[in-house]
Amino acid sequence: MKRTSIYFLLLFNAITPVFAQKQQALTDDGTWCWFSDPRAIYTKNGSVVTGWVTKTGDIVAASLDLKSGKSEQKRLYTKLEVDDHDNPAFLELPDQNILTQYTWHGGGKNGMGVIQHVTSKPGNVASFSDSVVFTPKTDELLKQFVRETYTYANPFLLSSENNKVYSFGRWIGFKPNYITSTDNGKTWSDPKVIITSKKLDTNNRPYVKYFSDGKSKIHLIFTDGHPRNEALNSVYYCYYENGAFWRADGSKIKDVDQLPFHPEDASIVYKASPETGRAWIFDIIIDKKGRPIVAYTRYPSSEKHQYYYAVFDGKKWVDNHLTDSGKWFPQTPEGKPEREENYSGGLTIDPLNPEIVYFSHEINGVFEISKGQTSDLGKTWKITPVTRNSQLDNVRPMVPRYKKKSDQHVLLWMQNKKYVHYTDYDTRIMWEVLNK
Repeated sequence: MKRTSIYFLLLFNAITPVFAQKQQALTDDGTWCWFSDPRAIYTKNGSVVTGWVTKTGDIVAASLDLKSGKSEQKRLYTKLEVDDHDNPAFLELPDQNILTQYTWHGGGKNGMGVIQHVTSKPGNVASFSDSVVFTPKTDELLKQFVRETYTYANPFLLSSENNKVYSFGRWIGFKPNYITSTDNGKTWSDPKVIITSKKLDTNNRPYVKYFSDGKSKIHLIFTDGHPRNEALNSVYYCYYENGAFWRADGSKIKDVDQLPFHPEDASIVYKASPETGRAWIFDIIIDKKGRPIVAYTRYPSSEKHQYYYAVFDGKKWVDNHLTDSGKWFPQTPEGKPEREENYSGGLTIDPLNPEIVYFSHEINGVFEISKGQTSDLGKTWKITPVTRNSQLDNVRPMVPRYKKKSDQHVLLWMQNKKYVHYTDYDTRIMWEVLNK
């Protein structure tokens, strides 16, 4: 593997930052994970809608007017649980109302399933409905896959299927599932398990990131499981279209009535080895040529995290190193082992210009965010800073989905006053309008 050339990493602090508007806190009390997405979207009226979990476990939705800088917030659920896995994900429906979904982490004391709200006024977060909880399951599926647990929600809409709504999460069998709705989320189909190990292991959980073109395709990148549990955690790709799942080269994996399939049935983006390290995933985008572009992390060791950028060029995956990012960002209590060694700072791809990646990496002991831009499928990168000389860690950046050319370019991220564990945190959500 050729090592990527990075332009003068040692000169980061001397480079003029790319920000065009002062960094601001959207909330001083909010956290999010990166497996319930889109956790931020552009709406058709140009505002950004996003949400988070507070340090007391409340679920909050917010809208942000990028021109005025004004925001509006609505508390969707009080004291769900203190856990960053529970952040809401958002979808704008054809009538411009917003659907949001989230879950407990693995279920909850007060019930199990997916929690949902829909606005009654287009784009108006203050009009979100009361919560509706539903449990995607069937007795037959539970007999086959044994385990029932609900974590994450990822809603999407396909216009070519008469605006059918799809929602994905880790539910029955501790595996990726999906459900569908033909009435904007009022009712939902029975779930289907998408991916499973060859020999059913209900402690094994593939992690999935999704991206939809909003028309006919939903793209997936996924792993064998959690990198903590899988010594050779690899990265795979497939996409859904027209009632079937397909590999990157267009060959069929299975029709939906033949599900599930196994990870190795899909396209292999990165095959892990003891030398190159196990992997985890962060983002997937499709470029104007229809090529999938993947951002993921390798761990040659627990304290050496490396960011990679992979593009399918029509025949093969062109997989290039972006930068070493440091180690994990949680603040490990002194004298105790780190529980989440694979929590990298994180990276996100610009959906309108996938040659641009924003990533969080360690500089002088603090996690800062930088912008990387490539013109050769990730072989070389021009790096410019977004944050520098920070007192607090800046992690988990996010470019909102469904961005239009006319939209202002905003970056959101999480800033840590404290982050010991996903159940022990005091963090804020930051935003900034950047030069394109």
